[in-house]
Amino acid sequence: MAAFAAAAGRAGYGFVQTPMFEEIGVFKRMGEGTDVVRKEMYDFLDKGDPPRHLALRPEGTSSVMRAFIQHQPTTPWKVWYSAPSFRYERTQAGRYRQHHQLGVEAIGTEDPDLDVEIIGLLGEFYREIGLRQVDLVINSIGTPADRTTYIERLRSFLVGRIGELAPADQEKVESHPMRVLDTKSPQSAAVVADAPLLVDTLSPDAAAHFERVQRGLTAIGLPYRIDPRLVRGLDYYTHTAFEFRSGALEAAQNTIGGGGRYDGLAASLGGRPTPGIGFGSGIERILLTCDAEGVFGAPARGVDVFVADLTGGEVARDLTFELRRAGISADRGFDARSMKSQMKSADRSGARLAVIVGEDEVAAGQVSVRDLRDGSGQVSVARDELVSHLRTRT
Repeated sequence: MAAFAAAAGRAGYGFVQTPMFEEIGVFKRMGEGTDVVRKEMYDFLDKGDPPRHLALRPEGTSSVMRAFIQHQPTTPWKVWYSAPSFRYERTQAGRYRQHHQLGVEAIGTEDPDLDVEIIGLLGEFYREIGLRQVDLVINSIGTPADRTTYIERLRSFLVGRIGELAPADQEKVESHPMRVLDTKSPQSAAVVADAPLLVDTLSPDAAAHFERVQRGLTAIGLPYRIDPRLVRGLDYYTHTAFEFRSGALEAAQNTIGGGGRYDGLAASLGGRPTPGIGFGSGIERILLTCDAEGVFGAPARGVDVFVADLTGGEVARDLTFELRRAGISADRGFDARSMKSQMKSADRSGARLAVIVGEDEVAAGQVSVRDLRDGSGQVSVARDELVSHLRTRT
């Protein structure tokens, strides 16, 4: 998260933290026909009188927009967040019923160059943490009017071939035909391949916006390809939609981040019409991708120093606190166990050095320091010189 915070901070994005649950209407604006709203949200009634209908946060954008409407910050309002999200869905690689997202939202301008900034920020973050097998896919959903025109064309097409669709997709044709484009069914995929394209219905203004985004991505050196079937899963998207997909993961679960414009979301939540754009990227999916590409080595284990105390434990208690305060990671033995047992614990801790305290050491105002890794033996160190001695060896 530190790498993401640094990348967002360089672009002028400040941290925002929204509640884990909100009034359910905040999230219903994502689209009544979406799977998130119909099937996946965890919702409940609280103990108010009358009780309020609340929902656990399924994604970050709606909460951020609610906060924007409530507090009216200066625009463009540029924020980032890291937060748990909750969806009742079939668990899969990198996606759990409680998962965690990094996200960015920029609210208050419709400039297509901001689209480029947002997409570029996420692409740079992936590059900075070492990911190389990541591809950017973009599309334009156009204006709401463009979308309405396209939906009618698409619905007419799908009705004509409804018998070829999977049963779950047949249910979507009348109410939400664009959901069919996002099908995971091989049976429906053949039909979707022949469906009309949204980009063919773009208005001149929407086409110009999309062209500006493409020129910007080329100018900053971020390769991309256009996927005319990319629509994303939520109703609030307009204009630019994008995804980053990993070539190191299985195709069915290879999206590691994505987002787009949501110029109609503020109005749907009761605020003034205000454009916005953002993205979310699942932390678990990012970590899976890092593992698949071998980005990170095995994490360093354990502590620098393990204190074995044979005098009852009080010295170990005080020593470990002193070492930690001095910036040296330390652990200790508990329960007045034997020397043999404590040294086994020292070895398991991953510590390089053991500090051994017995009755003789206490009487002499000393401790013994043993190297657990190179077999170089044991030395006696004055108790009040222990910190400076360990600093030269850790």
